[in-house]
Amino acid sequence: MTTSDQPNPPNHPATTSTTERRRPINLLAGTVGHFVEWYDWYVYGLLAAVFSSQIFPSHSAFASLVAALLTYAIGFVVRPLSGIIISPLADRYGRRRILTLAISEMALGALIIAFTPPFAVIGYGAPVLFVIARILQGISAGSEQQSAIAYMVEHAPANRRGLFGSFTNMASGLATLAATGAAAIVTSTFSPDALAAWGWRIPFFVGGILGVVGLLMRARADESPEYEASVLAKQKSAPAGLRELLRNHPKALLQAAALSAPAVAYYTWATFLPTYANLTSGRDLSSTLAGSVIGLLLLVIVVPFCGSLSDRLGRRKIFPIVGAIGMIVLFYPLLLLLNQPGFGVYVIVSASGWIVLGIWQSVYPTIQAELFPASVRVSGIGFAHQIVIAVFGGTAPLIAAAFVSAGHPMFVALYMIVVVALCLAVYFTLPETGSRSNRTTVAPNDSAAADAQLLHH
Repeated sequence: MTTSDQPNPPNHPATTSTTERRRPINLLAGTVGHFVEWYDWYVYGLLAAVFSSQIFPSHSAFASLVAALLTYAIGFVVRPLSGIIISPLADRYGRRRILTLAISEMALGALIIAFTPPFAVIGYGAPVLFVIARILQGISAGSEQQSAIAYMVEHAPANRRGLFGSFTNMASGLATLAATGAAAIVTSTFSPDALAAWGWRIPFFVGGILGVVGLLMRARADESPEYEASVLAKQKSAPAGLRELLRNHPKALLQAAALSAPAVAYYTWATFLPTYANLTSGRDLSSTLAGSVIGLLLLVIVVPFCGSLSDRLGRRKIFPIVGAIGMIVLFYPLLLLLNQPGFGVYVIVSASGWIVLGIWQSVYPTIQAELFPASVRVSGIGFAHQIVIAVFGGTAPLIAAAFVSAGHPMFVALYMIVVVALCLAVYFTLPETGSRSNRTTVAPNDSAAADAQLLHH
């Protein structure tokens, strides 16, 4: 390596000044881009009951909804393939490039959905275009989450990793809030006929335009300093990095998967709880969406607050464990409470669920990032997270709908509780990663040692 190729030392004044000056810009690019990604993702699940009969006509409204949810699940099927294939590219070529590509695909998928004519106009071309859009969005989502986590945590000061890592899930919460708010606005503003004909398209169009804005921001952002300093990440091919991950980090992969698996509850709460309340207690869909907005406001407050708190108190010993216990204890009585009438009851149910979900969400991105060295960080998070999300997250609304249709709505709560209980057992094996060392991350077998060894040879 030539002198000009050597990275600046960690405390080099020029590097430190530039990094600190550009940090808010990079933080905004990561956060806003992540918001756009998940706004487009969630709005589909929330409005599926509205557009399903237009795009997937069938003999019954429920059959049309199932077809729409199956198409929604296609994106989740694609996600692990994208995560396994593209994540090593983020470790080899950089986080920023993959994040820029991801938001492009998500925005294109949203615009395809917004402008697809109904089945009555183009026949089977309508569901085919929706499938194409969901495949694009699945590829995007499969590379987004882990790349954004690594990007945000690697840009963080040593004593702010928990806070910076929480911004990814805060953005996701804001996206869920915005998607739910958009769905509530169009369902309450338009007449049923206008909503079914074209009103449902507006949130998707807005998502596509926001995607273009996020694309421009990410294209102008900086690469993460830790990736730039990681010689080993750039030397290894993507297959070699994946082989190293599977050979050297099996325990971290299991732990990362367990940290992601409660997404079964997140996706149920985010995309199916309003529909669940509508199907089981006859609540109006627009009122349940409005109630979910109130609950989500608490989520976006709890996540960064707990993330910041983890920088002082540590991560493993409080947040994932307390959040998981809260889900196990509360989910069944909360869904049972929905049998009681009243808008206030729905708000209590929604808000209570979002609080315990927020405690879990606040720190798991940072813990996942700290479990892996920089050279395989995106690959490690992506491999574990995307497979788990495909198995549990993507199928959550569909399984919940099947339980309700079979006359066993409370099985929805039991299913979530079982998954979270299995994850809780793994949480007790997590290392405490809340170190304040000068390194951006402190994963076991950290890449600094590997990079130093490579330079020595």
